[in-house]
Parts: sequence; C-alpha cells; structure tokens
Amino acid sequence: MVLLSMLLFAALANAKCFAPSVAHPLPEYDRHDPLLQEAFESIDTALTVAVAAPEFARTSFSVAITSSKESLWSHHHTARERNTSRSDIARVNGDALYRIASITKTFTVLGILYQHEAGNMSLDDTVNNYIEELGEKSDGGIPWKDITLRSLASQLSGIPREFAQGDLINSDKFLLNDPTDIGLPPVSRQGLVTCSEYSPNYEVPCTLEDLLNAVKSKAPLFAPNQQSTYSNVAFELLGLAISRVTNQSFEAYINNAIFKPLNMSSSTLSVPPDSAGVIPFEPQYWDVDEGIQAPTGGIYSSTNDLSKYLRYILQHFNAISHAINWNHPVSPSRGLNSFYGMPWEIFQTDRILKDSKRTVRFVTKSGGVPGYTSIIMTVPEYDLGITILLAGTPGFFQQIREIVTVAIVRAAEKLAIRQLNERYAGTYISTNVTLNSSMTLVADHRGLAVTKWISNSTDVLESISRIAMLKNWYAQLVPTLLYRDEKEQKGEEWRLQSTEESSEGVGEIWDDFCITNIDAPLYAGVGFNEFVFWDQGKDGAFKQLELTAFRANMTRLDDGGDRLRQEEQEVLEL
Repeated sequence: MVLLSMLLFAALANAKCFAPSVAHPLPEYDRHDPLLQEAFESIDTALTVAVAAPEFARTSFSVAITSSKESLWSHHHTARERNTSRSDIARVNGDALYRIASITKTFTVLGILYQHEAGNMSLDDTVNNYIEELGEKSDGGIPWKDITLRSLASQLSGIPREFAQGDLINSDKFLLNDPTDIGLPPVSRQGLVTCSEYSPNYEVPCTLEDLLNAVKSKAPLFAPNQQSTYSNVAFELLGLAISRVTNQSFEAYINNAIFKPLNMSSSTLSVPPDSAGVIPFEPQYWDVDEGIQAPTGGIYSSTNDLSKYLRYILQHFNAISHAINWNHPVSPSRGLNSFYGMPWEIFQTDRILKDSKRTVRFVTKSGGVPGYTSIIMTVPEYDLGITILLAGTPGFFQQIREIVTVAIVRAAEKLAIRQLNERYAGTYISTNVTLNSSMTLVADHRGLAVTKWISNSTDVLESISRIAMLKNWYAQLVPTLLYRDEKEQKGEEWRLQSTEESSEGVGEIWDDFCITNIDAPLYAGVGFNEFVFWDQGKDGAFKQLELTAFRANMTRLDDGGDRLRQEEQEVLEL
C-alpha cells in the first residue's frame, strides 16, 4: 500500500507546483472568428488611443500576428510628424522596412544550425577551429579553446559584450554632453578602434582586422558556460565562422540560405533605398553600414517578411536539427521568469491568463539601435508568432508589447477552451455496457479536466485520492501532441496528470520544487495514465476514447445524448 501510494503520488500529483503549461492542443485559427475579431478590434482601439499622446507624435510602428499557417492580423501607424529631410515610405504598411537590430542574431544562429545539420560545422566545436587567428587563449585571458559555437550562440561564452560600441567616451552617442558630467575623468583615445561608434556618425564600418585585434586584448567576464551574459561580439564571431565554412560573405549566405527559401523578398543586409523604409528623426541608424558587426544586428526587414520567418520557426523549431529544440531555454537569466535560449530571450509568466495560474512561455528576441526598437516572439502553447517594429520614441514600445500580447493570448486561450469543449469534452461510456465504465471530461480554465471516472464500477478518482492521500486536487488530461498512428495522424495521445488547486507559493518553501514526470506506473506493461482519442469527425470532434491500461474503449455521447445508452448506463451504475 505504501509503495502504491508513493508511485501514484510521484507520477500523478504535482504537489504544490504549477499546473501543466500545455493544457490543450494547439488552437486552430480562423481570422474571421468573432472571438478573434473582437480581440483585434480591442487591440486596434488601444493602440490608436495610446499613440495619440503628444510625446509619440514622431513614432511610427508596425505590428503583426500570425499562426503557423497564416497571417491573422496587422496594424500599422505612420508618425504624425515626419522626418522631412529624408523621403522615406509615404505610408507605413506590411512591407515597410525597419532596422531590426539584434533580431539578426536569430538568423545567424539558424545559419549555424543549418551548417551543423549539414555536417559542415558542429555546435560543440570550439570557435578557434573556424577562426584560427584567435589561438587557444587571448592576451587578456579569454580561453578560446574552451568556447564552443553552442556557448557563443547561447550567451554563455563569458566574453565581453562589445568591441566597438557602448563606450561612454563617445558621449554624443549617449546624449551626454560630457562624460565628466557623471564623474568620469578625462582620458585619451589612443589605442581605441576608430570604426563604428568611434567614427563620426558611424561612417566607418569595422573590419575583420578591427575585430580580431580588439578581442585579442579582451579579458573574460566569466569562465565559459559559467553564467549567462549578453555579448554582441559572440555573434560577430559566429558570422565570421559561417563565412569561413561556406566560402560566402555573411550577407550572401543569409540571403541564399534563409531569405530566398522563405520568400523574404524585402529583407536585406544592404542599406535599402530611403523610399522603402521608415526613417525617424535623429538620432537614427538607418543607413549605417555595420561591416563585420552585421551578424549581430545588420538586417532590415518588415512585418510581412518576419511573419513568414515566424511561421517557419513555428513549423520547424524541433526539426531544424537533431541537436536542439530551438524553443527551449539553455540557461537562466535574472529572476524566476527569464531565460536565455539560442539566442532567444525567454519569458515565462503565470500572470497573463485571467482565470488560471498556468504559465505561458514567450520565446522572444528583441533589438534596438538609435531610432529603432523591435521584437519577434513565438508563443508555442498557442501556435502564435508576433512581430513589433517601431521607429521613433522607444518609450511606446513597452505599451505596444503589453497591449498586443495580453489581448491575443487571452483570446487564444478562450478559443482553445472552446475547441476543447467542442472536440473532447463530454461523457464517454464503455462500448461494453456490462463493464459499468464511464468518464466525464469538462473543458475550462484548467484545460481538459476529469470530473467523473467510473471503471468496472469503481470510482477511480476517489480511489486515487484515498490511496495517494491527495486533497484539493483535480485530474487533467494533458496532450502530448503525438499520435498512435503518426503516419496517418490518427489517435491523439494524452496523459493523465493531477494538480492541487491554486497552491503555488503556499505552504513550505520546498513545496514549490517541481520535477516534470509525465509517465506513470505501468499496468501489465502499459502506462496507467495513457489515453488516446480516436475517430475525429469533419467537425473536429472525437467520438472514441481509449483507456489503454484499462483495456477499455469508450464512446462519446452526443450533446443531445444517446438516451438509450445513457439510460442503460445509469441503470448499471445503480
């Protein structure tokens, strides 16, 4: 009895942990759905009201939302006060080009993943295999022989952030009159690079020689893989490694390997004509040639092109390379909710859903250069991709992000619950009525919850509660997104889990410690908590539920109810 209790508790109960974040299959979207239209109208209104503030008169922006299959919605705003010294695009639209800055890093990593999968590079090779000039160790102590491509792409290299940017000696670039205004002493520029930020108006791009000479003297911030810290230099080195392996310029490789196959026809690493882009007032970075720094922030793109890119990521994040699921964190950032990926900035929150404490994960990459602020993100649990591009006052960016993400995720959650209700919820009874077996599933804020379960005349939920000593808990079916018949995409596989009601942050400190364990005890070699939905109709609704370990097949009663079978079942239960 003790062993059984431990097994059931360990496998089915999540103690005081968060509810499983994946509570439903990916929603299917119809952009004309009234529920979505209501959300889009509310976003339109909120953005229009917010940008009307006088301080945002010089701000232009573009926002787009896509699923993995199609674009769902977009919103574009042209600044009320324009930069009349530059003839940029007359009216902002989905093809308007912005500098996307550090979003470029995701393209650099995708290029590395392609070359890894092709066998031309390895994520676990050290960077000096591809850039021999680095040697084994820099004069400043950076151990290049220990820094892998994976570490560089994951912000775990421990190397400095910049070599030609972010220096307060260039006070005009930071809106400082003089560094001495904040207590810094006067210093000489002797020995500093003379490119990028150190040149007037960024007019001199940095070269390979500039980069290699600069990093030779740099000291590490941390040992490799010790702690995350943001580095632009890491991606300049990755871009150089790609160029060396492919015998192409970085620009040519990204164009041939990514832009052309994804039909990102407007995106470029070259300075576009003014008429194609959104050019804000000074200070702005529109026509700065980033030279060797291009792999960290050189791309120009649009919401239309980036939606194509996000659709590709949503469809292929776990199929680009066997070496990594591209959506997963690789190291913690600061606090409980933030993580680094390759090179994603990942945010998890339990505050966004109105009626649930389930966590929602945003896999993001942001970027910023003078005049431009940008972000792309996927929301894997909801099959959503979001792009926000802004030219002008950066202070409006956070408002856009909050307005858009909260509204669309809450709408997607309502849609997902509605589809759960239509396709899965209801009462299922055994096809063999003599067994006296039935199960009732309800779709609500918890996902697909089991509210009643009778098997061979036994109340299963009551028995589990008694044996495993569970209180204030609920049973839930969690989708694995796998199929019993993968080839035909038939037989959706789900697993039973249980969670205590709203107990996070309550009780002992270590009650919040959670280990994911989706499997359960076996019964004659079959998972006790394994369930399979079969026989999906044209309307998306499933008609059959297989309880594998219970050797039982159940039929879903129609909304009106198959009165005869229901009455037979009620008689048997009595």
